Amino acid sequence: MSALTITHTHADGTLIDGTSRGDGSAEILKAQRWRWSRGLGSWYIPHSRDRRAKRAQIDATSAALRAAGFTVDVDIDDTYRPTADVEADKIARQAARVDALDAKADRKAGTAEAAWAADQAAHDALPEGGEPIKVGHHSEARHRRAVEKSWNALGKAVAAEREAAAARGRADAAAKTTDRRYAPVTVARRIDKLTAELRRLERDRDGYTRTLHTNQQTGQKYVETHEAATGDYRERVLAEIEHTADELAYWEGVRAHQITVGTAAAYSREVVVVGDLVRYAGHFHRVLKVNAKSVTVGSIVGGSWTDRVPYAEIRGLRDADGQVVRIVDGTRATESEASAETGAA
Repeated sequence: MSALTITHTHADGTLIDGTSRGDGSAEILKAQRWRWSRGLGSWYIPHSRDRRAKRAQIDATSAALRAAGFTVDVDIDDTYRPTADVEADKIARQAARVDALDAKADRKAGTAEAAWAADQAAHDALPEGGEPIKVGHHSEARHRRAVEKSWNALGKAVAAEREAAAARGRADAAAKTTDRRYAPVTVARRIDKLTAELRRLERDRDGYTRTLHTNQQTGQKYVETHEAATGDYRERVLAEIEHTADELAYWEGVRAHQITVGTAAAYSREVVVVGDLVRYAGHFHRVLKVNAKSVTVGSIVGGSWTDRVPYAEIRGLRDADGQVVRIVDGTRATESEASAETGAA
């Protein structure tokens, strides 16, 4: 039996070295939810790059391989990479994927073009004018073969056209993946999620209490106490805090750049007021209340319908009179005010 080595790094994910075709490892790895990559030339655990090692899956795989007679070594490095490096790699890999899908779509389009040419040639070989098959005539067999060939060519052309369209659709979708990942609304949501995650980790590090229930008659509070993390768990929490803080700093930098160049607006309770109109989900809605993280909106024409819109979800802002509101140096300014300032200057 071969000597196998399972490795895990955040740059490469979880891989296994030393396997060979027919050695019996493939069946075990498939059963443990590993996949084969022709590009890597190795089996790997899906979604393991830039994530903590899936130790339960690695341990189960090691045990199954050893039970089959393999010698297995495990080498795990769970050190996080800087978020900037992770994102640069993701962008580069996505660009390479887009190039590969573009090339595949072009090949499929060429195949479809050739298939349609073959269909046309087969159609041209049929007797002119839609002449029917002369049953019993010496031309019957030849005529039937020509009709069958034409139908087969048409079927292949249609199938090739569908494959080409699907390939082009995948290429076009892949080309937009990075743009969607860096869309201003997506970035703002990610910042909110990371901020909440960082607070949770800090509570685990320092310990916290929370009130589960308050007796309405006596006023007595029933409190749940969580001690500060200790030992190995504390070390893991500290590593997660450092990693999450790095992620948060990266995406806050992206958000700040988007605001600077004008692709995102810094809407907040400091610039939105009651009575304004905010664009959300393709329509403008009246602001009924300004909250810390969102605004409460209702229908412009009245009614009891209300909803809460996070500031990051606002796509446009107008004042009560319908004038467009711009955010300039963190303060609101209508178009008329901006024009007046420009004229005064």
